[in-house]
Amino acid sequence: MTIQECYAALEGDYEEVLGRLYSDALVEKFVGKFLNDQSFQLLESSLKAGSYEEAFRAAHTLKGVCQNLSFTKLHQSSHEITEALRTKDYERALQLFPQVEADYIQTAQAIRSFRND
Repeated sequence: MTIQECYAALEGDYEEVLGRLYSDALVEKFVGKFLNDQSFQLLESSLKAGSYEEAFRAAHTLKGVCQNLSFTKLHQSSHEITEALRTKDYERALQLFPQVEADYIQTAQAIRSFRND
């Protein structure tokens, strides 16, 4: 799998991230680091614990990472949950989490396939 195929699988915008990072090597480097980011896991555990301020910080961080890497699909769902948490609409945030989770799994699986993990 190429990095372009990885971006297609995770429904991201490869051309956009390439314009930001300027080389395939840098895109590949930062995409690989995404799997080490704990924002999604912190979001999940914080929501389960009812720690909504911590969940907001985790969602906001996840959204920012996805925006920087042009992970379009995961960026959109993480943006929506961030806004629900920002406005303290915790019921809505809990309803949105399954979509964030599905998008995260799709993204992580595409990256693992790219890396042959």
